[in-house]
Amino acid sequence: MDISGISNLATSIADTGTKREVDLAVLKKAIDIDASSAAALVAALPPPTSLPNNLPPHLGQNINTKA
Repeated sequence: MDISGISNLATSIADTGTKREVDLAVLKKAIDIDASSAAALVAALPPPTSLPNNLPPHLGQNINTKA
């Protein structure tokens, strides 16, 4: 009985699991960096200017669509 094939398969499976864990860690880190970058961009926006007095306060809250 050849055991080397079984050991090669076991090693391959272990390497695949490790690669997936590393890929997941890199993905999570990239998502965290994107989130912090987005938060920094939102914080860097200038404060909103006040609306002219003749516009209703509910303006821009709804979107009217027709199919």
